[in-house]
Amino acid sequence: MSIVPVEAVAGSVRTAGESPAGTAAAPAPLAPRARLLPSLAAVYRAQLSRARVARIPLLFVATFQSVGIMVLMRGVVDGGDEARAVVAGSSVLVVAFVALNLLAQYFGQLRAGGGLDHYATLPVPPAAVVLGTAGAYASFTVPGTAVTAVAGSVLFDLPLTHLWVLAAVIPLAGAALAGLGGALGLLAPRQELATLLGQLGMSAALLLGVLPADRLPGPVAYARDLLPSTYGVEALARTFDAHPDWAAVGLDLAVCAAVGVFSLAVATWAYRRAAVR
Repeated sequence: MSIVPVEAVAGSVRTAGESPAGTAAAPAPLAPRARLLPSLAAVYRAQLSRARVARIPLLFVATFQSVGIMVLMRGVVDGGDEARAVVAGSSVLVVAFVALNLLAQYFGQLRAGGGLDHYATLPVPPAAVVLGTAGAYASFTVPGTAVTAVAGSVLFDLPLTHLWVLAAVIPLAGAALAGLGGALGLLAPRQELATLLGQLGMSAALLLGVLPADRLPGPVAYARDLLPSTYGVEALARTFDAHPDWAAVGLDLAVCAAVGVFSLAVATWAYRRAAVR
């Protein structure tokens, strides 16, 4: 039996983590961070599936609430500008109930339960989480808003010709209200406060959106101009005219879009702030 020197064995076996030259090997590179659009699409699909299962009863409540408000207002409003305001405000109220109220509650619950820690460990940009979640909640309002607008138009004898403008009102008003709801839920120090703020925001959308603007006191009318959903309500209400002022409709939608971009940016900043704490 031959004897092999220990030095020969030690020289032929390299320890883990060393290169052939005996130096330490470079660490393996990390996987690249996920891009915004694919991450946004993934979060959107996941949140839409979750909302479809958990929020259908609440969407029914939001639609039933808006239709009930229009039935009550039918006894005191005959037609004209007041009827247009009631129908438009009740339709956008469905968006406010889901995109503002429920989203504020969701982010408040996510922050209180440690759910933000899960998202923080994923290679997903913060903007994708906020935009994907907001888009899912805004999309979830489409059936209820359409049903409310059609029912209100029939109830108050308003034309159905230009209801296609809902294709612009829902995403723009939804983005503005979802950004506001997300910011309220993420900035609130406690989950109960996030729920309270969401409820107050929806109440403001109800009172300031459904009631005709000329019936409101001066200071309250100024507060109405600060509410993001106001411009979606105004855009939809203008389309019930026989000859709508499309320039004014476009201006209202543009303001709603600008408010949506700003509110979603604030919600993204609030998400970054809450995730690192």
